[in-house]
Amino acid sequence: MSTKLWARIFGLWSLLVVVGMVVNRENTIDVVNGFFASAALMWTTGIFTSLVGIVVIVTHNRWSGGALPVIVTLFGWLVLVKGLAFVWLTASAEQAFYNALHFNDYFYFYFILSLAIGIYLTYSGFKAESIA
Repeated sequence: MSTKLWARIFGLWSLLVVVGMVVNRENTIDVVNGFFASAALMWTTGIFTSLVGIVVIVTHNRWSGGALPVIVTLFGWLVLVKGLAFVWLTASAEQAFYNALHFNDYFYFYFILSLAIGIYLTYSGFKAESIA
C-alpha cells in the first residue's frame, strides 16, 4: 500500500475520532477509564491492534523519502508496540502506565497533538503531487 493511502486512512481516522472524543469529553474519559479497568477488553483490543500494526509494517516499512513515509511507518510501529503491550503487560502495569499519563489532566494536550498529526496526514495524503 502506498504512503499516501496510509496517510489518508490514518489522517481521516484521527480527525474523525479526535473530534468525536473532544465533543464528548466526559464520555470519552469514562470510557477510557473503563477500558483500562478491564483486562479482558485490553487484551482483546491488543490482539486486533497488534494485527493492524503488523499490516502497516509489512506493507509500509519506509524510513526514508521524507517526513510523510517516516511518520506513516512510525505510526505502524507504535500501533504494533501498543497492541503488544496490551497483550503482554499485566493489568496492574497497564493501569500504572495509564495513571502516569494523567489522561484527565492533559486531555486537551493529547487531542491537540492527535489533531495536528491527523491534519498533517490528511493534508499530505490528499495533496496533489507537484509536477516539476
